[in-house]
Amino acid sequence: MGQHRLLGICGALRRGSTNRKLLLEAARMYGDAEFAVADLRLPLYDGDLETSAGIPTQVQTLADQIANSDAVLIASPEYNKALTGVLKNALDWVSRVDGNPWLGKPVAIMSANAGRTGGEAGQFSLRLAMVSFNARLLQGPQVMIANSGKEFDADDRLQNERSLATLEKLVQALHNAVDDAG
Repeated sequence: MGQHRLLGICGALRRGSTNRKLLLEAARMYGDAEFAVADLRLPLYDGDLETSAGIPTQVQTLADQIANSDAVLIASPEYNKALTGVLKNALDWVSRVDGNPWLGKPVAIMSANAGRTGGEAGQFSLRLAMVSFNARLLQGPQVMIANSGKEFDADDRLQNERSLATLEKLVQALHNAVDDAG
């Protein structure tokens, strides 16, 4: 297989999000890949909107990015013990497109959170939300960066050696999953 196509999905919209930083750190570790970050600035899912106007262009773009990628990295904070609304909205919209772009797709999940658990409950709820897609969710290692506001330097690089080592193992597992599928 040639150069991998890697899609990054960040469950936070804020430009300075530690999850965006974590996503970019993982992409750097992945190595030589065509990398893109999905745009989750989508309208709220509304069945009436879908009925009257169909699937919005930006939703179809996201679904196509997922379908055309070899693997997906998802980095998302935990909001109130669950995945973020913006990420859930994106999953809900993508579930409405023709076909299933997630089917068999290798997916690695990670989180960076201000709290001390690093987003554990958020990851659990994300895994639950993705069950119906039949993606190939990697089970580990689990990357959960706690107290994330203090874990990145001025250049947005992850500093904790233990977290870096765990992230590297997860990224390598994702890389291997793509190679095994190819």
